[in-house]
Amino acid sequence: MLITLEGIDGSGKTTAWEALQDVYPDAVFTHEPTDSWYGEAVRRSLEDDDADSIAELFLYTADHADHLSRVVEPALDDGELVISDRYSDSRYAYQGASLAGELKRPMEYVRGVHQPFTRPPDATIYFDVDPQVGAERAGATDKFEAAGYLAAVQENYETLISYQPERFVRVDAQQSPEEVLDAVETALERIRSNA
Repeated sequence: MLITLEGIDGSGKTTAWEALQDVYPDAVFTHEPTDSWYGEAVRRSLEDDDADSIAELFLYTADHADHLSRVVEPALDDGELVISDRYSDSRYAYQGASLAGELKRPMEYVRGVHQPFTRPPDATIYFDVDPQVGAERAGATDKFEAAGYLAAVQENYETLISYQPERFVRVDAQQSPEEVLDAVETALERIRSNA
């Protein structure tokens, strides 16, 4: 089973992902961007305010393809529980926002690029937080963490949720870290028991 954790920057999903490793010690924990050289190229582009948005999309897409073939699919084939901090929905939401104004339907374009080869998550826990709160928590360390940009990303996430409401479990990420983690653990137990 593939469970993904999604939300804007500063929503607390990485903190929850780290805490879950103690709760599910036998699961495969992974993330995007990855630690591969593809992921390193993605991280370098994040630091470049002038990086071309289309080029960035394909860097992220290459990293996702490698992640899928090297980590996700082998683990799923072995019957493992895979929990990923960010996955394809991040691409749709973030690159969809980055490409606004450059393409007519940017999020649909990004989804179309992924469709031939991605493996959809079985369930996604969505960390819901106000974009201003997310930006403050994230410290706005890169171009993708400004509140205005995060608001556009959040709007894209809401669209994705409307497409597949049965896949998403919304967690109020403005609660205390302990309350958020409790909500995530409860959601994961429910997801696994319904599988």
